[in-house]
Amino acid sequence: MSKLTERLKAGIIVENPVFIQVLAMCPTLATTSNVKNAIGMGLAATAVLIGSNAVIALLRKCIPDKIRIPAFIVIIASFVTLIQFLVQGYLPDLYKELGLFIPLIVVNCIILGRAEAYASKNTVIDSIFDAIGMGLGFTLALTVLASVREILGAGTFYGLQVLPKAYEPAGIMLLAPGAFITLGVLLAILNQYKISSAKKSKLSK
Repeated sequence: MSKLTERLKAGIIVENPVFIQVLAMCPTLATTSNVKNAIGMGLAATAVLIGSNAVIALLRKCIPDKIRIPAFIVIIASFVTLIQFLVQGYLPDLYKELGLFIPLIVVNCIILGRAEAYASKNTVIDSIFDAIGMGLGFTLALTVLASVREILGAGTFYGLQVLPKAYEPAGIMLLAPGAFITLGVLLAILNQYKISSAKKSKLSK
């Protein structure tokens, strides 16, 4: 159980795919103009991660090494297609908002990276927990980024007004420059925290 807990902690905190590894910047910047889109994108990617990791771990001894990458992509693409149809059928509004970014989950480097680095070398259960951890970490990062952008750019959170009506929204936060600025500031804060923590740990020794 400790190993499974460690995989969850790694994905959410220690190896967070956005804030630590700085992966999947395209969906991170493009789908975080509001919290609803961010959560939808994060959960869609998490579902694909869990399914593809489980199948790849199950078939890891059957897939020839020479064709492992094409095989991984076919498995991932199958789950992306399934998720795309489900979102299109049951969440049409979200599908219209996310548009092309759902099919692009196929080339999301987080998913292919976990397949190559972890699922192809570990058991099904371990790979599922790794996928859950990475997926939740990705979703959390998108939600944090989207929260800042939506609150400052529209004065709302998940579509609900949270700032006084007198507040003048900073429209740039909902545009591409706002995404880069917000991500840069969050990464700077995180890096400063890591540096401060490292200095404190050295002093305590």
